[in-house]
Formats: sequence, structure tokens, C-alpha cells
Amino acid sequence: MKENQVSLTAIMTAYLRAYHAMNDTPKIFDDFLAYRLIPEERRALIEQGFSRVLQINVPESNSTCSDQATNPLPSLLQAMGLPNVLSRSRYTEDNLEQAIKQGVKQYVILGAGMDTFAFRRPDLLSKVQVFEVDHPATQAFKLNRLAELEWEIPSNLHFVPVDFTKESLADALKGTSYDVQTKSFFSWLGVTMYLTRNEVFATLRSITDIAPVGSAVIFDYFVPEEATPHMKEMQEDLRKIGEPIKTTFDPSTLAFELKSLGLRLHENLSPSDIQERYFQSRTDGYYASKHVHLARAVVE
Repeated sequence: MKENQVSLTAIMTAYLRAYHAMNDTPKIFDDFLAYRLIPEERRALIEQGFSRVLQINVPESNSTCSDQATNPLPSLLQAMGLPNVLSRSRYTEDNLEQAIKQGVKQYVILGAGMDTFAFRRPDLLSKVQVFEVDHPATQAFKLNRLAELEWEIPSNLHFVPVDFTKESLADALKGTSYDVQTKSFFSWLGVTMYLTRNEVFATLRSITDIAPVGSAVIFDYFVPEEATPHMKEMQEDLRKIGEPIKTTFDPSTLAFELKSLGLRLHENLSPSDIQERYFQSRTDGYYASKHVHLARAVVE
């Protein structure tokens, strides 16, 4: 992302969660607060952009149409990665809930963006200390929006600004109340592909340095061989806005790479696994993204 500029993908990701929460049934992930967290002018720009794309590609389209059979907007959102956003969020919070039952006391959200967990899940928030780690510009944008909304920030929600290209996660958390002796749960969604391989490995190694055995991390990763022509176009669009995809992984060698960092791969969901778990029998046309996998690893 560009220096001193809020991540555009963070805002778009929040919008995708918000659209699903307000328009789709059944819900894969119900982020009913995401829409409010996006400033009105940002929402308007996104929706205007959608309208222009639909008018160019489907001139007779009506993006406000509620009939899923005739509304082309879901197809556009599918192409923009909405299913990936929903499935990774659902997978993470399902695993987090189980981890809390097993004694996890700290939840670290890497690349938090416009995440709403601390405001949306009071049932889980009361049981953990939450650390939102993100680029300073994006985090400042979010804090400003929270102030505009006059949302009270919970005492156990901590904001940790960090630029992963310049500072390690371990160093960033040293100045906070994060406890290196307490079993923790880390989520790292929609980030690894935008960092270099060395930066990704450095962050994962930081987790093994600051989290005790049994702590877990969930992250998604990009597989280029499975990218569709449309996805290649989207990669070019991301490059143009200053957020190019830099790192990919091979699912067949991921376990070996993680082991060298002190992590044991517990689950490695392929697109077909994600499809079966979250999109089977849906009638809205959503299906698992074919180029993204989900991984859950545990500190050894």
C-alpha cells in the first residue's frame, strides 16, 4: 500500500462483508456493523464504481434489483472476491471460538483493517484481550471513524500500529500489554499476498518467538497456478492502486516451510474444501475462490 494512505483493499473488504450481511441469505458471515464503519463518502464512491462497471458490461442492468436471477451485482462481487472474504472470516471466528473454550486469552488481528470483532462479538470479547495490528495510516483512519461514530472503545481492545515492511511484530507488541507467556490466537487475513516472502516469514517467525506452544495462527494465501484470467486482470488493477500481489505459496510444500519456522500445519483448506464447507447448496451463485487457500498452524 502507499505510504500515509489508508488501505483501499481494507475498505473494500469491509464493504463486501457489509453487502453480504444486508443482502444475502443464508449468511456465511454476518458482519452487521461493517456498513456503519465505512464513511458515507467512501460507500458512495464504491457504489458509483459498481454502477459504472455494470453499465459498461451489462447496459440494461439494475444493480438495486432484489431478484437474484436478474441482478448482476452478485456476479460482480463474486469476481471481486466476496466469497474469499466471507469464508476466511467465518473460518477464523469459528476457530477462535473453539480456541477460547480451550483457554486462549489473547486474540491478535494482524492487518485488522476495518475489523468489527471487538464491537460485534461481546460474548467473546469478554474472554480475551484483543490486539489490532495494522499499518499506521489504516489504523489512524479507523480510529478517526470510530471517534466519528462515538463508539466506545473497550478497555481490552488495544491498537498497535506497525509497518510490516519496516518493523517486526515482536518489536511492535513489546510496547503493549501483550503477554508472551499467554496462549494466543492470531489471524492474518488478506495480507500475506501483499508482502514479500521474507516479510511473511519474518512475521510468522515473530509469532513463534512471542507466543507459547499451542498458540495458533490462521492465514490465507494465494496460489498463482489456479488464477483465472479475470484474477490476473484484478492483479493488474491491484498493482495500479499500489497494492500488488507479491507472494504466493505452493500448498504441497507449505507444511515444510512452516515447520522450518517452528509452526505445525494443522489444516490446509483447498478451494474444494472451502466450497464444500461454506458454499454447498447456495442459490445465489457464490462459490469458493479458486486461487486462495486457508491455513491453520500451531506453534510447536
